Amino acid sequence: MTNHINLTQRRKGPKVWPLVSLAALFFAPLQPVLADGIALRPEVRQFVDDMVARNHFNRDELAVLLSQVETRPEIIAAITKPAEAKPWFQYRQIFLNEARIRGGVEFWDKHADLLARAQTAYGVPPEIITAIVGVETGYGKRTGSYRVLDALGTLGFDYPPRSKFFLGELENFLLMAREERLDPLVPQGSYAGAMGMPQFMPSSFRKFAVDFDADGSRDLWNNVADVIGSVGYYFFANGWQADQPVVSRAKVDGENFKALLTGDIKPSVSLGKLKENGVTLADALPDDQPGALLEFQAEAGPEYWVGLQNFYAITRYNRSPLYAMAVYQLSQEIRALRNARRVSDNSVSPVTANTQD
Repeated sequence: MTNHINLTQRRKGPKVWPLVSLAALFFAPLQPVLADGIALRPEVRQFVDDMVARNHFNRDELAVLLSQVETRPEIIAAITKPAEAKPWFQYRQIFLNEARIRGGVEFWDKHADLLARAQTAYGVPPEIITAIVGVETGYGKRTGSYRVLDALGTLGFDYPPRSKFFLGELENFLLMAREERLDPLVPQGSYAGAMGMPQFMPSSFRKFAVDFDADGSRDLWNNVADVIGSVGYYFFANGWQADQPVVSRAKVDGENFKALLTGDIKPSVSLGKLKENGVTLADALPDDQPGALLEFQAEAGPEYWVGLQNFYAITRYNRSPLYAMAVYQLSQEIRALRNARRVSDNSVSPVTANTQD
């Protein structure tokens, strides 16, 4: 029988994750449960102390919960070999393929009204929201098979390079479970603890998840309305600029441009300065607009792009410029295929196909 922890708070959560009382589920005395395993480790005890002091958790309930964390070595192995370590031409192939592009068109067609409403509310176009869900989970087909508690516990307590970050996410996850009235032993996600169709980390869930259909809960696992609204709000809150470009393809000449390849993805150099240093943009953009010169490794050699504010906003979702470029290029492929299909169906003209929902 799976043990559940009573973390009672204010929000009404999904009925599939009910909370039950601690007394009804724990038949053994508390001490034998804690006599072995992760809960005896000093760093775990310190975490419990901190949660009690900062967030007023019940010490015994939290200790029992953490005693059930299963540390998973395969999680450590996975996080040390992220896809973002690949060169661009290999990374791109993971996400820009026929199945994901066609899946994006189907997702957009099925949820066009919700995507249009999110664009009206947050200024984020349907293809960007669609591409995020496509890159993250293949439109909800692969949302992760690890218990979030196990993933965050493993990385928080057994992965020193990023222990601070993941302990912070574990804290946010427990707070999220309390706020949303979720059983913390049930939610599943990625090896890094990312959750639901859009793969929000717990801190992002608490800040940016929205109840887009006003049903009283924020459900990023099963409720597509909440997924679409939450992704839209995430970008809005992180500086997305409505009706503005994302990136511009660039050509470089000479040697001066190399000094501008700082690795900084935040747009902080004026496009005029880029031009003065041998960077030519494919698009006509104001010289005073800030950008960031980016280099991507293609099979035939480096290719250059200038990331703008909206590209930077995508990197707030995942800080890798490879990720942001994959999202952007997938979004463009989805929109192009959808427009082509609509034109071939004689439902709209080529002009209106580019402007509708």
